[in-house]
Amino acid sequence: MMAERVDVPALAGHFGRAVAVAGIPVTPERSTRFVQTLELTPPATRSRLYWAARLAFISGPDQLEAFDRVFDEVFGGLVDPATDRGDPNAPSRRDRARAARERTSAPSATMGLGGADLRDAGEADGDAIRELAVAAASSEERLAERDFAELDQDELRALRRLVAKLALAPPPRRSRRLRRNPHGARLDLRATIRSSGRTGGDPVRWVLRSRLERPRRLVFLCDISGSMEPYTRAFLQLLHAAVGGARAEAFVFATRLTRITRALDSSRADVAIERAAATARDWSSGTRIGESLKRFNDRYGRRGMARGAVVVIVSDGWERGDPLLVAEQMRRLRRLAYRIVWVNPRSASPEFAPSTGGMAAALPVCDALVSGHNVRALSTVADAIAGRQSGGGS
Repeated sequence: MMAERVDVPALAGHFGRAVAVAGIPVTPERSTRFVQTLELTPPATRSRLYWAARLAFISGPDQLEAFDRVFDEVFGGLVDPATDRGDPNAPSRRDRARAARERTSAPSATMGLGGADLRDAGEADGDAIRELAVAAASSEERLAERDFAELDQDELRALRRLVAKLALAPPPRRSRRLRRNPHGARLDLRATIRSSGRTGGDPVRWVLRSRLERPRRLVFLCDISGSMEPYTRAFLQLLHAAVGGARAEAFVFATRLTRITRALDSSRADVAIERAAATARDWSSGTRIGESLKRFNDRYGRRGMARGAVVVIVSDGWERGDPLLVAEQMRRLRRLAYRIVWVNPRSASPEFAPSTGGMAAALPVCDALVSGHNVRALSTVADAIAGRQSGGGS
């Protein structure tokens, strides 16, 4: 993602030249290592940018002071290296900057290899370096704050890495199966009697068991109607990550319900999403939430898929059918599911009110209403799935 926005070799070349001017030996191999580090692990924070540069260019503790001074001057004080080293007695960034200015005021302090002036090098490339550094350090942060409806195709592809990091963990349930556990609360009488044969029939060693805990089933129902089109591609990436990571069941609906779990069960996200889009023939059409919920309850829900499961419905609540049917089917689903989470990207707006027919009919039986309109908001979706959030949070 960073490589798509930042000229990484240019960033490494500018900074390497400034480090060399400060008197630190810089070889082409070290600059190449810096480029490879940034491309392999793009720095999501400014602190990571500092450590990536330090590991690439520093070869001894005697170079650390000069390196920190160059980093502060070149990148405009983006990072406080002393804070990252965890020294509580280290001077603040303001004090360090003042000391750096005092050092650079002396002619001898600014002379590096070949008698070059470090301040001249910084003035020549400072603006370009600073622009590249800010873009490199905060590209993921900016993407995480942007609304899914505003992303272009390149940004949607970059979004996959962030969505893949999201941990979707439904709360556990107690299984009927038992396993041996030295701290269990239930005595396994047969196993205890069998083991007593080794001690002359005296049950010296008790065999205890406890019930297994397994994660609850996770089911996604995603609206792909025309009103949800700006968000559909981003949420399909969430469904792909859920199918691959949490072994979730995935459905999409507009005028009818389509199961896409098998289509999304692939390690290649682009192939899986295109296959899922081809499976759903009612893409970007009208919305029949009530009829789709009825089909899910009749064909899958009452047969066990929704029983004790966490059901996540992704929709803006626009309903062309009868809202009373939505309310009826949501009550049926409520009797089967352990938890119902409704994800409405429109709820992020300050002017949002659950006044649409489908949303107003469904909200009374939902355990949580969240927005999920960007990557930051997806963390609230994960919290709602895990049961750490309830009510109408967005």
